[in-house]
Amino acid sequence: MLSQAFAPAKVNLFLHVGAPGADGYHPLCSLMVFADVGDRVSLAPAEALDFTLTGPFARDLAGQGDNLVQRAALAMLQAVRGPRSPVMLALDKQLPVAAGLGGGSADAGAALRLLRAAWAPDMSDERLQDLAASLGADGAACLWGAPVLAEGRGERLSRAPDLPVMPAVLVNPRVASPTGAIYGRFDALGAFGDVTPPPTPEAFETVEEVAGWVSLLRNDLEAAAVQIAPEIGDVLNALRGEPETLVAQMSGSGATCFALCASDIEAEQLAEGLERMRPDWWVRRCRLGGPWPDLA
Repeated sequence: MLSQAFAPAKVNLFLHVGAPGADGYHPLCSLMVFADVGDRVSLAPAEALDFTLTGPFARDLAGQGDNLVQRAALAMLQAVRGPRSPVMLALDKQLPVAAGLGGGSADAGAALRLLRAAWAPDMSDERLQDLAASLGADGAACLWGAPVLAEGRGERLSRAPDLPVMPAVLVNPRVASPTGAIYGRFDALGAFGDVTPPPTPEAFETVEEVAGWVSLLRNDLEAAAVQIAPEIGDVLNALRGEPETLVAQMSGSGATCFALCASDIEAEQLAEGLERMRPDWWVRRCRLGGPWPDLA
């Protein structure tokens, strides 16, 4: 029987990054939300553990050896021990790769949820979250696809404020924004941020309230990312210059940027205008919030 899970795009509404510690890791503080666009992972019985890759961005993962879906399967096998019925995992890669959208971590989270149901239905949420965290800094946050405040290296999670569903547009200029290089330039610039959680209300009633709050915050990696990939600056300038945009920021270490809009209609108008202006960019209208339901 085929089962499927949704792996939503992650968006950092803000990302504050501090100076690296003695271990070389940067402390951070970020409010992560999730889009109703993303990848899809499916699981089906098979004669041997196997993996297939499809979708418009599959070629960007092909030939890279094991990806996070495969690593998630191996981690689950090690956790449950003993023989388990073999399965085929399939990843439909709809999101750009290395785009600041947490796609790999979300793919791993979707795979872990499917594998728990198939192999270890009694496994606790806490144990599953530990497995997700072992696969990367965003792993725990992206497991459930629900809004969350992340601190430390991204592994210390706490409750996000109540948020409305937020119409938005995601834009990626289809250029590389390698995380390691971005952090290297960030360190060279030395403009480290304060990672104390900013004052935050317990709940936001409207997207306009969220946008006003986000406009007071920042993505500390933006300057470094724009230096390495100036096309990110082009995207931000384009978004910030359109009347439908309430606020625009870069997500993660780039290269994807997002704009919040007051309504679905305005988000659609913004997306259509950008697609006409820059058909070479990846543009998606979406809603931000989460969690979004898995596919049937």
